[in-house]
Amino acid sequence: MPARPGGLRRAAHRLLVLVAAAAVGAGLLTAPAHAAPTVDEIEAQIDKKWEQLEPTIEQYNKVRAQLKVNRQKSADLQKKIEPLSLQSELALNRVGDLASRYYMSGPSHDIGALLVSANPDTLTEQLTVLDRLAAQERKEVEGVLAVRAKYDGEKQKLDALIVTQTRQQNELAARKKQIDAEIKQLEAAMPKTTVKTAGCPTINGVLAVAAQKAIKTACQQVGDPYVWGATGPNSFDCSGLTQYAYKSAGIYLTHHTGDQWNEGKAISRADARPGDLVFFYSGLSHVGLYLGNNQMVHAPRAGKPVQVSSINTMPVAGFRRPG
Repeated sequence: MPARPGGLRRAAHRLLVLVAAAAVGAGLLTAPAHAAPTVDEIEAQIDKKWEQLEPTIEQYNKVRAQLKVNRQKSADLQKKIEPLSLQSELALNRVGDLASRYYMSGPSHDIGALLVSANPDTLTEQLTVLDRLAAQERKEVEGVLAVRAKYDGEKQKLDALIVTQTRQQNELAARKKQIDAEIKQLEAAMPKTTVKTAGCPTINGVLAVAAQKAIKTACQQVGDPYVWGATGPNSFDCSGLTQYAYKSAGIYLTHHTGDQWNEGKAISRADARPGDLVFFYSGLSHVGLYLGNNQMVHAPRAGKPVQVSSINTMPVAGFRRPG
């Protein structure tokens, strides 16, 4: 009996499934591997995030400055409104007292004569007389209320603006926090051989943990003053800086360029790596911490703070690797 077409299709389908499963098991059908981003790619992403962050920070600063001014204006207006409120309340009380006296004790002789001559037969006519008597008080009240209304109106506008600016400030702060977090996440993805420190260039391929620590420590001192004989933490001379940097990594160097030369392993210029010490002049009178790409961080001299500069500005005597 010939096989039915439907049965053949089902058998073929099962065969394909089995073949695919076997291929996966053998590692033949695997998802393409994605290489981890390079340091340059991560740096580019960080730069892009900074392009978003800096305008956000500046807008945040602008709104915060405006908010501070407007809050002060609102407080100043409130100080002006408070005495006006008291003044208008007192004036209204005087008018109220006058009305109370009129209705409780009756009009005085002069008021009575006025009322008789005016034939005040109705309450409306009596109130008209009362209005005349209270004209000055009412005028005072109206003046005070007008000024207070002006300040109230200005304050309401300011308070509405403050509410808007406070919301903007909070939104910008939240945006800044989000971008900050994204930048930190990108920085955390940097290869562990990368040293990134404010004041120094980003350095890649620093394999030794001691060198990483020494570079970070030395770079954190950029801007500190040069002081002869100083070994930190707030001022340095040249060998004091290198001693301080490597001390943070658990390597103790003598505070003297000649000794530091002898305490390190001799390295050719071609083999020099970030973290090595670079010495200058035939008498080894100056030393810096090499950063790669002909750059170093060092304490130059009196009047010049710790800084990053080229090693080609002085005659290089050689390189040494501590530890």
